[in-house]
Amino acid sequence: MTAPADPAAAPLPLEGIRVCDFSWIVAGPQSTRILADLGAEVIKVENEDHLDTVRLQPGQPGPNRRGMHNNFNRNKLSITANLGHPRGRELVERLISVSDLVVENFSPGAFARMGFPYERLRELRPDIVYLSVSGYGHAGRDTTYVTWGPTAQAVSGCTAVSGLPDEPPAGWGFSYLDHTAGYYAAVAALMALYHRAQTGEGQHVDLSQVETGMLIQGLHMLDFQVNGRPSERIGNRSRFPAVAPHGIYPCAGDDRWIAIAVENDACWRALCAELGLPALAADERFATNDARVANQDVLDAAIASCTPEREPHELMEALQARGVPAGVVQTMEDRMERDPQLADRGFYPVAAHPELGDHRFEGVPMRFSGARWRLDRGAPLLSEHTRHVATAILGYSEHEFDELVAEGAV
Repeated sequence: MTAPADPAAAPLPLEGIRVCDFSWIVAGPQSTRILADLGAEVIKVENEDHLDTVRLQPGQPGPNRRGMHNNFNRNKLSITANLGHPRGRELVERLISVSDLVVENFSPGAFARMGFPYERLRELRPDIVYLSVSGYGHAGRDTTYVTWGPTAQAVSGCTAVSGLPDEPPAGWGFSYLDHTAGYYAAVAALMALYHRAQTGEGQHVDLSQVETGMLIQGLHMLDFQVNGRPSERIGNRSRFPAVAPHGIYPCAGDDRWIAIAVENDACWRALCAELGLPALAADERFATNDARVANQDVLDAAIASCTPEREPHELMEALQARGVPAGVVQTMEDRMERDPQLADRGFYPVAAHPELGDHRFEGVPMRFSGARWRLDRGAPLLSEHTRHVATAILGYSEHEFDELVAEGAV
């Protein structure tokens, strides 16, 4: 397929899809952000008395100035509605009735208690797709438990295998499963929308955040089932295949590191030559891969004693030129300012925000030859689009909308 002459004129894959987005914090907004980037009209619904938590994180005063909220809610519209007011509820129900997809990531049962069980959504639109994202899902013994990314990681087993041998689990400082659940939720939404396009049927998609972590543990589960081997923490070393050296080593500079993986004897000799360690290459303790694996502690210490003399990018390029797999452990500055690959792909486009100004955002990690994704704007201001949605989409007159405002319905 030939790419369009003007990429900006290429179609958006999800153009024409409308999403009524009740999600908050990370997992839900991550999923709807993907849909918005691909062209869906995502309308974020909030109550001014119960704002999205990420609007309230420490930072500049006001609900519109948090970087995290700006990142996860780009390309979206924002409305506020008071579900405790009959006319506020009516507005939201009218929005649901003209939406293709409803997304929420409250605790199981919370959305129903707000008056929106799946049965009610189907009354409003029979072919609605309803996506719920929660820690354990809406069925099972643990349905009432709530999670956060790190707790879901622990329950799913991810934390247990993260860290160094003979040390407590290190876990992940990054809420990995919040994002992973968001990615799977976006895929699930697309599959449900595709199914509806084929059959005319909507459905409730119930996604468990903990179970997305179980999928990441496939290798460990398979090893236990087939080989009877329990999982263990191995740090940065490699077990299957067992090769050495295989780790992270310090470099010149403040907290700078390089990852090196030696897969065969030729790479081993090349590493020793680059580091100026002929004695190490001749040492019988490291003559074969099996010997190097058996003596990894001594080997790692020997390598770590000389790598601090080298600048990480310079050493990476020198080792790669010799055929040794090596990569700088990149900082945020490296990724955003120095990485030529990301620069070539335009991975950090700029979008404007009314209060925060122009900022770079991470892009979408795929390109289409016959379509595009977008970054039109940063996150919406709180209630920025309530009037537009009410009048242009839902058919309220300007006078009716002013009445809603006066009554506290929106």
